Amino acid sequence: MNQSATYAPSSHQRRLLLVSTGAVGGIGLIAAAVPFVESMAPNDAVRSMGAPEEADLSKVSLGALMTVAWRGKPVWIVHRTEPMLALLGKHDDRLRDPRSEQRQQPVYAKNATRSIKPSFLVAVGICTHLGCIPTYRPEAGGAPQLGADWPGGFLCPCHGSRFDLAGRVFKNVPAPLNLEVPAHEYLSDTRLLIGQDSHTGK
Repeated sequence: MNQSATYAPSSHQRRLLLVSTGAVGGIGLIAAAVPFVESMAPNDAVRSMGAPEEADLSKVSLGALMTVAWRGKPVWIVHRTEPMLALLGKHDDRLRDPRSEQRQQPVYAKNATRSIKPSFLVAVGICTHLGCIPTYRPEAGGAPQLGADWPGGFLCPCHGSRFDLAGRVFKNVPAPLNLEVPAHEYLSDTRLLIGQDSHTGK
């Protein structure tokens, strides 16, 4: 009577089979893990919502304004001229909070220019009334619709709120607070980091 033969692999073949199976399984595990690991890394949208943002100050000419997106907000960087700076302090009696008593800026920006370096204003470009975006009106004296005593600054077109070139709000306008100054620090003469500083770590 014929009996079917039973195949029994040798010990060498068993080891080879185990190694091959393990290698294939390991490759499959790595392939499956790659998308998972990549999903844990922050994408551009996530980084833009919270990560600090670096700005190149060499791109901002004297008297000009540059806008940088940070946490979904426009942050203005204004390169103030000497005449602009000379006008600050001459209209404090017309401002709601001339000494920046309200906490709209870091401690190191609670000064006459609301800045670390007087030549640069760094401020969130959102009106503190209803969140509109003011326009940059740097021209002083006799500016159309702003009057002969306008010292230069920002005008909100929605409801007429006005801010000077330090982002301080004028009296008798709807906006209740000065423009926000975000945490920031200078990495070099031309590199500004918005959203973090070595003083607060934030």
